[in-house]
Amino acid sequence: MTHSIKYITILLFLILGTSQIKAQDHHADQYDYVVLSKNIKQLKPILMTAASLAEEDGENHGEFKVIFCGKTVSDMKNNPDFSKLLKQAKLQHVKVSACGLSLNKFSISPDDLPEILEVVDNGILYGFQLKKKGFISLTI
Repeated sequence: MTHSIKYITILLFLILGTSQIKAQDHHADQYDYVVLSKNIKQLKPILMTAASLAEEDGENHGEFKVIFCGKTVSDMKNNPDFSKLLKQAKLQHVKVSACGLSLNKFSISPDDLPEILEVVDNGILYGFQLKKKGFISLTI
């Protein structure tokens, strides 16, 4: 009976320990960030923030991603100011994405968007998936 309790305790410890490891950040020594926004005009201050965090984090700075959802995707096509900021984002290693569901809702073809912009199927789901991977998230 004593052996059974020991084996059950060890088994529970292994199961619980394994589930906690899965939930932890895949880049435990890095800070990864994701910003979910409904306004492309916020890209400039987001890039300023990304630059400050990169400097502050030093070698521990990981990935920085921005996801735009909602009606703001309508403002992305043929927008020279936004395209300029996307080029700046690329130089800063910030990945900017548009929500595919939003593009569909507002009848915007991904072909009408700047090539630098990544399209994800579902921006909200993508944000949650990144959060589960340990990304520090902010919704604005």
